[in-house]
Amino acid sequence: MDSYATQMMVVAPDRALCDRIASFWQQGPIALDCEPSLQHVLGQFEKKTYDVLLVTSNVFKDNEIEGIEFLEVLTARCSVTQIIFLSEPQHIEMAFSAIQAGGYQYAKFPISDTELKLLIETAITNRPEAGRNLLLKETVVDRFPNIVGQSRCMLDVFKQIEQAAVTDIPILITGETGTGKDLVANAIHNKSKRQDGVFIPVHIGSLPSELVGSELFGHEKGAFTGALRQQKGKFEQGDGGTVFLDEIGTIDEKMQISLLRLLEQKRFHRLGGRALIDVDVRFVVATNENLFEKVEAGLFREDLYYRLDVFRIALPPLRDREGDLKVLVDLFVDTYAEEFQKRIRRIDHDFIQLLEAYAWPGNIRELKHIVQRAVLVCEKGSLLPEHLPPRFQKIEEMKHRIYFDVGTPLDDVEHEMILRTLDLTQNNRKEAAKLLGISRRSLYNKLKKYNIT
Repeated sequence: MDSYATQMMVVAPDRALCDRIASFWQQGPIALDCEPSLQHVLGQFEKKTYDVLLVTSNVFKDNEIEGIEFLEVLTARCSVTQIIFLSEPQHIEMAFSAIQAGGYQYAKFPISDTELKLLIETAITNRPEAGRNLLLKETVVDRFPNIVGQSRCMLDVFKQIEQAAVTDIPILITGETGTGKDLVANAIHNKSKRQDGVFIPVHIGSLPSELVGSELFGHEKGAFTGALRQQKGKFEQGDGGTVFLDEIGTIDEKMQISLLRLLEQKRFHRLGGRALIDVDVRFVVATNENLFEKVEAGLFREDLYYRLDVFRIALPPLRDREGDLKVLVDLFVDTYAEEFQKRIRRIDHDFIQLLEAYAWPGNIRELKHIVQRAVLVCEKGSLLPEHLPPRFQKIEEMKHRIYFDVGTPLDDVEHEMILRTLDLTQNNRKEAAKLLGISRRSLYNKLKKYNIT
């Protein structure tokens, strides 16, 4: 093993196993922490990152489901940690569940000192070079500049960004308009070995189709009417760096062929030129369309699709990012309060409730503009529902105008409440269940009961 001080945690009912492991490396290089149960383990991971976690089946025996869920959370949020599961003979099925949940390796008791030491050394040797601890308190919200989120789906995105950054393969970013695909592309570049090179974004959808070729590949003087001088294209300018092609689904068939050839050969001609130009460019592309549907419709080349869809990052819409809206609002309020030299002392609870009840078709971009407007028009230091656009006032009116006559059957009340809440949330059933104070499963049962589609 190298001289790196490996951080290791042992979770076992007593200290005997921990002391035994400590005796293997009395002079280092392992820093060892011990916990008697799972109760405080995630709290420890919020403070520092462990290279190896060794767990015994005895700490799972009273609540196996909770233990397996713990491993799933740890695997998703701290992929850099190698998990070793030591099982009593009667708990062998539990060991298989632990491996499926993300465990690196398992072994059965009794285990010799030689085998135990070798198991730990192997885990240390094979620990991932890439990966982050997303549980760390100081990094869980802002893992990357300009990207914030602490929802589970965004933690998965952060993990994928880290994985994408250590490779040089093409990356396809998908997601609705306004979900931040350009920010993710930039984050991949800044974490990659090309971070010292240029990052060149090209929004293809905003370019006239006849100019896309010249913009990407450049042109020679006289290549077409108006080509008064030689011009380097984005690929040539991006040599050694990353080129981000947004709205990739809008390029025509001719450009698709040229792009496929560049991906395969790493060289191209400028428009009107004969000389081959070699380039070393990393491709990151994005789309808010279903590219495979375009392939099936004959509008996008299948061979190009498979060259681009090597590693996909699907960005979740804002409505699915549970818990992130308030974090984003706080960020945007701070940003625009400073820009407009406003002092925002509080954000009214009803202001946040209205934002949470909205479906956000424009996603984060729409939220950003809404908060920008609210801060601009706010005069007294408190963000209130009245600072939101008119469409939010309609939600507010709906929210406060539900009346029932005394004696209305409870089933009728419940039926109407569900319908009105679905209207309020624009049929977002997750948000509707949240506002009604019931689980999504309960809501679906009630929808079935009242034949609401």
